[in-house]
Amino acid sequence: MYNHTVARLTYRALLGRRRALILCALPALLLVIAVAVRAFAGVDDRAATEILGGLALATLVPLIGVIAGTGAIAPEIDDGSIVYLLSKPLNRRTIVTTKLFVAIGVSLAFTVVPILIAGIILNGNSQQIATAFTVAAIVASVAYSAVFLLLGTLSRNAVVLGLIYAMVWEALFGNLVPGARVLSIQQWSLSLAERIAADGADISSDVALPTAVILLVVATVLGTWYAGERLRSLKVAGDD
Repeated sequence: MYNHTVARLTYRALLGRRRALILCALPALLLVIAVAVRAFAGVDDRAATEILGGLALATLVPLIGVIAGTGAIAPEIDDGSIVYLLSKPLNRRTIVTTKLFVAIGVSLAFTVVPILIAGIILNGNSQQIATAFTVAAIVASVAYSAVFLLLGTLSRNAVVLGLIYAMVWEALFGNLVPGARVLSIQQWSLSLAERIAADGADISSDVALPTAVILLVVATVLGTWYAGERLRSLKVAGDD
């Protein structure tokens, strides 16, 4: 279910100059803000929670997920170069799972480490806040990668639709409309952060932990499976 050649080509596409700049700029901004807040406000658990929750988990993680998830496959489908890969004697589900692993790897590299460092800078991991949001970022990155990879196989406007989901549905409706939070990857991962952090950390989610874990698994598995189905439906010369 993993092909090194496909992985190498996907990494090369994802880490091209333009995407690499964006991928580096977002976590760098988080670290700059963390350093500035620590310098002016000192150790502040509430500030740490607000920045790691409102900026890192709610903004950084989904944006990196959009870039990595859609970028792993959508450009190849859009420009037609995917046919060269599909013409090879490779199982199409292997192609999808390989690209998913790459997208997850990129997402984790540019979210998990910066979030952990930012949390330590902000309050030294007091009340396990940095650890909680780091774990939340890990599970959210996996789910976002699968969902946005699927989106890359469904639409030529995958990036736009991904941004709409991340910035409008999750950031806007997810915070204003209680019912919408049930369908929010951010809220699912936040449920894990709530369980890991100390009681006084002021981290809460509207989704119960068992439900959150089930939904995270379902979103990841179904997203990956259906992306494979979509890729199987693409026809190249020589297909029956």
